[in-house]
Amino acid sequence: MDATSGQSVDAPGSTPERRAAYLREAPKMVEFLLRQGIKLRRIPYYPDYYDDRAGGSEAGRTVVAELFNVNELPREWRRKLRPNFLQMPGALDEFFWVGTFKRSWKGKRMLARILLRGLLAKLTSKHWVTAGAALQGRMLQAAIKADVDIRTNAGVRSFITEGGAVKGVVTTAGKRIGARLGVLVNAGGFAQNQEMRGKYLPNTSTKWTATTPGDTGEMICELMALGAAVGQMDEMVGNQMALPPGAENTSGNGVELSAIGGQMDLAKPHAILVDQSGVRYMNEGGSYMEFCMTMRRRHLTVPAIPSWWIMDARFMKTYMFCGTLPGSKKPQEWYDSGWLKKAGTIEDLAGLCALDPAVVKATVDGFNADVRAGRDKEFHRGDRAYDRWLGDPFHRPSATLGTIETAPFYAVPMVPGDVGTYGGVVTDTNARVLREDGTPIEGLYATGTTTASVMGRYYPGAGASLGPSFTWGFVAAKHAANADNFAG
Repeated sequence: MDATSGQSVDAPGSTPERRAAYLREAPKMVEFLLRQGIKLRRIPYYPDYYDDRAGGSEAGRTVVAELFNVNELPREWRRKLRPNFLQMPGALDEFFWVGTFKRSWKGKRMLARILLRGLLAKLTSKHWVTAGAALQGRMLQAAIKADVDIRTNAGVRSFITEGGAVKGVVTTAGKRIGARLGVLVNAGGFAQNQEMRGKYLPNTSTKWTATTPGDTGEMICELMALGAAVGQMDEMVGNQMALPPGAENTSGNGVELSAIGGQMDLAKPHAILVDQSGVRYMNEGGSYMEFCMTMRRRHLTVPAIPSWWIMDARFMKTYMFCGTLPGSKKPQEWYDSGWLKKAGTIEDLAGLCALDPAVVKATVDGFNADVRAGRDKEFHRGDRAYDRWLGDPFHRPSATLGTIETAPFYAVPMVPGDVGTYGGVVTDTNARVLREDGTPIEGLYATGTTTASVMGRYYPGAGASLGPSFTWGFVAAKHAANADNFAG
C-alpha cells in the first residue's frame, strides 16, 4: 500500500491512517462475511498489478465469490439480479485458460468443465452466475435471510438534516425515512454523467463506460451541498477499450465487456499501441487504470485519444479479439465501417489510420528489435509477473513480447474507457463524511466509488474498488452501532 497508493499526489482519500485502517479492517470484514455464510475463495494465482514493488505478491490475494445458483433466491428476487458480462457458468480463473483451448489441454479441460457444468445445470434446474453477479447474489441471499428491509424503486433525492446532523433521507417519491444511527451512502460515482465528466475527467465519454445506469453522480452533488469535501475527482478506474461498431454505451446501460477488445487482448504477443504521431508510448500490459491514465496524460501533449492498436496475422490467428475466437472470420461490418483496418504492409496500414508511414515503420522495427533481444528496453513490458500473466503462457521465449512482421497487419482505435470513477467525498478512518475543514458531518457515512478512494491514484490489484467498498461499509456500520465487532 505504501509503495503504490502511498505514492499518490493530492489524494486525501489515501492518508496513512486510512490505509492502515483498511489493512486492519479488511480481513475482519472478510471473516464477517464468511460467518454469514457468504462462500468466498482466494484465486490461487492472480498477481498484484505492481508485484515488483515492495510488499508486492506474485501469487496475489484476490478473493472472489463461489459460483451462485440464482434459483436459490426467492422467486420475486431472481429477476432483480442484473446479468453480468460473463454468461457462461465458469470461474474467473477457468475463463483465463479458455482462450487457449486450441493450443493446450488445460484450455480444453477448462472449456469442457464449463460446458459440462452448463449442461448439468439445465438438467438439474440450476442457473449459475459468476464474478460480480455471484457476489451480488450471495449478498442478496444473506440479506434476505437476515430480514433486511430492502426497498426497490426508492431512490434518494435529498437528506434530512437537523442542527447540521443527517437524520434521514427523502426519496424521489417524496417519502421521508428517518435514521436512528446514521445514513450510509454507497451510490456509485459519476461515470454516466457527461457534464461531470467534462468538468473533472476531460477527454473521456459516457459512451466508453461499463458502469450501470445509476452511476450518475447526483448523490455526490447532494453531499457536496451539505458541505462535504471531495477529492481525486479527476481519477477513474480506466479500462482500455476497442469498441466495435454498435458496442458504445448509448443507452446508459454500460458497454458489453465481452464484446470489446481490452487489456487481456492487447497484452498478448504480436501487438502494440501507438499514438496519433505513430509512436509507442507505454507498456501495453500492467494496470488498466495506469494504462488509461497514461493515455489521458499523453493526449495533453500528443494526440492519443484514440490511440491505435496494431497487430499482425499471428495475433489474429492465435488470440481472442473483441469477443471473437482465435482465427475466426471477423464481421464484415467491422471492415465496411472502417473500424478494423487491414493492409499488406505496415506502411499501408499506417496510411489507412492517417498516421505517418515512416514513423510507424520505425516504431514497429524498433519494437521488433527489442523482442529479438529479449527485453522491452523502453517500457519494460514483461518484466512484471502481472504482465506475463496477462500474456500467453505458451509463447516462447516471452509470454508477452512477439514481433509484428507477419502480413496481413491490422489496426483498431482504442480509447480510455472505464469501469467507474475513482473520486468522491472525503471520509475518515470511521468512514464518516468530512467537511472541507476536516470535521465529520454527524450521522453521515459513505463508501464505494461515492468516496475518494483509499487506493489514491493507483489500482494495486483486482478488487481495489470492491474491497474498500465492502470494508468501509463494514467500518461505518460498526462505528454507527458503537460496536467493536459483529458476532455471527
